[in-house]
Amino acid sequence: MKHEFDMIDLGRMRYFLGLKVLQKTNGIFISQFKYALEVMKRFGMDKSNPVQNPIVPEFKLAKDGGVKVDKTYYNGYMKNPTEMYLQVAKRALRYLKGTTEFGIFYKKGGVEKLVAYIDSYYAGDIEDRKSTSGYAFLLCSGAVSWASKKQPVVSLSPTKAEFIDAASCACQTIWLRRVLEKLGQNHEASTVLCDSSSTIKLSKNPVMHRTKHIDVRFHFLRELTNDESVELVHCGSQDQLANVMTKPLKLNRLLKL
Repeated sequence: MKHEFDMIDLGRMRYFLGLKVLQKTNGIFISQFKYALEVMKRFGMDKSNPVQNPIVPEFKLAKDGGVKVDKTYYNGYMKNPTEMYLQVAKRALRYLKGTTEFGIFYKKGGVEKLVAYIDSYYAGDIEDRKSTSGYAFLLCSGAVSWASKKQPVVSLSPTKAEFIDAASCACQTIWLRRVLEKLGQNHEASTVLCDSSSTIKLSKNPVMHRTKHIDVRFHFLRELTNDESVELVHCGSQDQLANVMTKPLKLNRLLKL
């Protein structure tokens, strides 16, 4: 390319789209150290004291309550933000202050099989009682995709909430495998680690499902498990990495995961 274009060799990649990239002999480490510092400085939190967890355990937000704040300064809930929301946002930035050196390490020679952890927080929203879904995909010992979002429907049991999470995760599994195929990485099967034995049984037993939205998800997930595209495997709650995506955890549990 140097014969065709006026260019110089800058060596190994160090920064890309805001990511700091450190290439080692045993793998690649990426972080958002610079970006995190810029965010804290932008909001005047660069001199704040760090905390070890992003939110107080068992804490839940509600729409009502508290003194209103200037919407131009902070807009958490889209309507009528209060001081409580502002304090929660500040704590998240203080957590960021103490974790700027954190990142993701992709180990060379690590497990190349796509592995997913899934978890749900049953009826976690105190306003509409919808559950929260969370998942994290790992490849070569490092996370490549993760999400935390409220489920679209109200589940009548923790098992159904976990099942909806598993079905959504299965969709993401198929999409990621297609992306990896384009990159020359073929993955015939993926493992989904779930801490709910009932959910695993529900994916295999057609007698257990009842409601229509569960019925559609059941047939989709059952089809993937039957052709061995996705394997649902039980995982102990103490090792469920997706817990950090769904609920406020006690400090020792958060640090372990």
